[in-house]
Amino acid sequence: MANLIAILAAALCLVMGVVVISARNPMHGVIALVANFLGLGVLFLLLHGEFVALIEVIVYAGAVMVLFLFVVTLLMAGTEPPKEGAGKNLPGQLLWAIVVIGALTALIGFVLAVRTVLTQPPPSTQAFGSITDFGRSLLTTYMLPFELTALVLLAAVIGVVFLARERS
Repeated sequence: MANLIAILAAALCLVMGVVVISARNPMHGVIALVANFLGLGVLFLLLHGEFVALIEVIVYAGAVMVLFLFVVTLLMAGTEPPKEGAGKNLPGQLLWAIVVIGALTALIGFVLAVRTVLTQPPPSTQAFGSITDFGRSLLTTYMLPFELTALVLLAAVIGVVFLARERS
């Protein structure tokens, strides 16, 4: 069962990664990136890295995506509003909403049904994903990449704000 969940989560990550790259609308790309982060969270849960999975969902799918949505909104500021009639429902929209909600409900039920299979981690992975292991790795081995990532994100946000300000 764990292998099936891992395959489904990996497939979700791959498909959403392709959607992020190929989306014409930046908002669709951001939403696909959130789905990708949720799939990564499931993969970390399967590896018994509960803390890393929680951080993946809360920090990346939550906080960083809010930042990205803010940046995308700034980039789209000053563009033309949608034409008349663009906000109407798409054909089959209700049917697709029902299908997606049904699939998510089935997935949640499936995960709850097999959670007993995933309760005890193998002995070799006891330290992986624990708060102590994560903190030690982050503040020793991965300190420089962590800080550089924060610097790159800060530079990107400053650049977008500058570009959006220059247009108006």
